[in-house]
Amino acid sequence: MDALAGLLDGPRARGAFLLRMVMAPPWSVRIDDRAPACLMAVTEGEAWIVPDRGEPVLLRPGDVAVARGPEPYTVADAPDAPPRAVIGPGGVCTTLTGEPLSETMRLGVRTWGNAADGETTVLVGTYQMDGEVGRRLLDALPGLAHLPAEVWDCPLMPFLDEEISRDEPGQSVVLDRVLDLLLIAVLRAWFARPGAEAPAWYRAMGDPVVGRALRLLQNDPAHPWTVASLAAKTGVSRAGLARRFSELVGEPPMAYLTGWRLALAADLLRESDATIESVARQVGYSSAFALSASFKRVRGISPQEYRRGE
Repeated sequence: MDALAGLLDGPRARGAFLLRMVMAPPWSVRIDDRAPACLMAVTEGEAWIVPDRGEPVLLRPGDVAVARGPEPYTVADAPDAPPRAVIGPGGVCTTLTGEPLSETMRLGVRTWGNAADGETTVLVGTYQMDGEVGRRLLDALPGLAHLPAEVWDCPLMPFLDEEISRDEPGQSVVLDRVLDLLLIAVLRAWFARPGAEAPAWYRAMGDPVVGRALRLLQNDPAHPWTVASLAAKTGVSRAGLARRFSELVGEPPMAYLTGWRLALAADLLRESDATIESVARQVGYSSAFALSASFKRVRGISPQEYRRGE
């Protein structure tokens, strides 16, 4: 498993908020749901995304954008259009004064807007759960990442467009998985752009030695790895691996492993009811005490406090 695969194997979408938004001008929606990430793709018409900080971005048919939370932003038919509605946590839609709009603007299964024949259609997929493994990737993106249609072509878009308004058994799970795949495709395309500033560990995945070492650590974090055992698996000397790993990733192998283990542990603590002892052993610590000591040293709080959201 590599870091991208971690999005599917770890903090993947579960009950993500997906809809087709159909709008006729004038329209403007303030997004203040504090979600960790939202993917938007225009299939018809045009839509502006206006972050509170940064320049507005125009989406045309075929374009896709990822907005990183929890910072709010506005989606509208014009960059200076004042908001007419607000989307809050959980996808709840209200007027600016708090009156509910969800039912008023419902146009069908997972379809919402101010006009059934509106000229602009935007597919929206919002992750409502945060995750430490996925956060390592999302933190490498700007607050708003935009891929124009001419540099981005993904066969998943027509599939999502077709599936999003279906109401069949298991449909929510199908849509969650499509959203995961679509986000991964977006991330790959974003980091593959000429001049893209991908994180060091992402670029290092392409190195024949360090890439293999990273995959070994990520695939089996519970193994009692040492630099020597990792070097033996990658076919280089201990000193050679340590030097090359630090140069490409920006930190020594064991420091990277600690960060990866703690990221996995954080996800398990929030997403499961496993005991801290069980979580510790799953990610490579000998006991709950050992995990707690490392967790508190790096993150400043105990696993129990993290689980409670403190």
